[in-house]
Amino acid sequence: MTNLMHTLFGSQGYIPHGHCYLWQPWLVWLHVASNAAIALAYFSIPALLLYFIAKRRDVPFNWMFVLFGAFIIACGIGHLMDIWTIWHPNYWLSGVVKAFTAIISIYTAIELVPLIPQALALPSPAKLEAANRELERALRELQSTQSRLIQAEKLSNLGQLVSGIAHEINNPVNFIYGNINHVSSYTQELLNLLALYRETVPQPAPAVAEVLAESDLEFIEGDLPKTLSSMQIGADRIRQIVLSLRNFSRVDEAEMKPVNLHDGIDSTLMILQHRLKPKGDRPCIQVVREYGDLPKVECYAGQLNQVFMNILSNAIDALEEVYETHQANQSSTLERTLQDKAPVIKICTRLIEPDNAAKQVEICIADNGPGIPKAVQAQIYEAFYTTKPLGKGTGLGLAISHQIVTEKHRGQLICQSDTGQGTTFLIQIPLRQSFVAPESTRTAARNP
Repeated sequence: MTNLMHTLFGSQGYIPHGHCYLWQPWLVWLHVASNAAIALAYFSIPALLLYFIAKRRDVPFNWMFVLFGAFIIACGIGHLMDIWTIWHPNYWLSGVVKAFTAIISIYTAIELVPLIPQALALPSPAKLEAANRELERALRELQSTQSRLIQAEKLSNLGQLVSGIAHEINNPVNFIYGNINHVSSYTQELLNLLALYRETVPQPAPAVAEVLAESDLEFIEGDLPKTLSSMQIGADRIRQIVLSLRNFSRVDEAEMKPVNLHDGIDSTLMILQHRLKPKGDRPCIQVVREYGDLPKVECYAGQLNQVFMNILSNAIDALEEVYETHQANQSSTLERTLQDKAPVIKICTRLIEPDNAAKQVEICIADNGPGIPKAVQAQIYEAFYTTKPLGKGTGLGLAISHQIVTEKHRGQLICQSDTGQGTTFLIQIPLRQSFVAPESTRTAARNP
C-alpha cells in the first residue's frame, strides 16, 4: 500500500509540467485559468443533471444521465490534474485519472449504442403536439357524446312521461267525450218534455208553481245547451292535446318507419302553443304554415320532433329577445325596427330532387327575428355553445339536432341568417333512408 501511494504521489526523476512552458507567467496562467474554467463547468453540469433526474423521474433512460455525470466529473478531475502537474509532477496519478476517465467513457459509449434506436423511436415534439391535439379533440368528442347521451336519456324519460300522462288523461277524456253526446241528447229530450208539460198544464200545482217561481227556467232552457256545447268543445280540445302529446313522444315508434311529418310539426306547435300567446310587450306570434304535398317519410319520428322542438323554441326565444327591453328609449334602432313588425314564424315543406340523388324532403322554419351574426353561425352546432344568458340555455339543442339530422337521417341542417334579417333553418332528409348509400361506399366513391 505504501509503495502504491509512493508511486502515485511520487515525483522523483520527473520535472513539473511548468518547465515545458518555460515558466512563462502568462502562458502558465492561461493554462491554469482555462483548465479551472473547464473543470468548474464540468462539475456544474452533473449537478444540474442530477437535479433534473430528481425532478423528472418519469424521463426514460434517466440512468444514462448518471453515466454522463460520472464521465463529466472524471473529465473535470482530469483538468484539475493538469493544473496540479504544472508544479507537481505526479504523472502516475494523472495517468490513473485519465485511465478511469477512459473506462467510464468507453462504458458510457457501449451502453449508449443500443439506446440510440430506442431514443430515435421516441415521438418528436411535433408528433407529441399532434397527439395532444388528437387527445384534446377526443376528449371534447367524449364530453360532447356524454352530454348528448345525458340529454337523449332525459328526452327519452320525458317522452315516456308525456306518453304515460297522455295515456292516463286519454281514458277519462274518452269517457267524457263518449258520454257528452248522450247527455246532450237526454237534456234536449227533457227540455222538450218540459216545454210540452208547460203547454198541456198551464196551471201547475201550487208546489210546482212555487219551484218554478224560484228558478229561472227560461235562462236554464237557453243556457244549458250552450254549456253542453262548451263542454263538447273543451273535450275536443283535450283530445287534440292528448293526441299531440302522443304524437310528439312517439315512444312506440323508436324504430324508423314512414310517418307524416306534418303531424309531428303540428304536435310540436300544439305543445308550444302557450309560448305563442301575447306576453308583456310582445304581441301574439303568428305561425304561417305552407305545407306541400308530402308522402310519408322514413325517419325516426320522435327524434325529428325533438329537432322541430329545438328549432321552434330557439325561434320563439329570438322573437322574445326583441321585446325584452322595458322602455322604448333603451332599445337600439334595429330592435325598434323589429318591434314595428309582427313576430312571425313561417313553416314550409316541400319535396325536392337534387342532382344525382334520391328525392328529399325539405322543412323550412323561418322567423323574422334579429338574426344570427356571421361570426356566430360557425359555432352554433358546437356542444355547450350558447349566446343565451346563464340558466336560459345549455347549448345542446342545435348540437343534438344537427346530429339527429346528419348522422341519424343522413341529411343536412342548414342555417341561413344575417343580422336584422331573421333566421331560416333548412332540414333536408332523404324521403327513403333505404336509398342512401352506406358511409363506407360513399367514402370509396370519393377515393377511387
